[in-house]
Amino acid sequence: MGPELHYQVMINRASELQEEAAAHRRAREAQSDMKAQQRSGHRRLRAAFGKLRTS
Repeated sequence: MGPELHYQVMINRASELQEEAAAHRRAREAQSDMKAQQRSGHRRLRAAFGKLRTS
């Protein structure tokens, strides 16, 4: 494999890895957003339940 071809393979692989990292990052962000929404929903339910018990 010539140096030019090897360089192109390295560039292509780096690009693929960057795309994979971006997809992984988006998936982690989506998971953390879903967990945050669930937590806020649980907090609201607890708050509402606490208000009902004290009324």
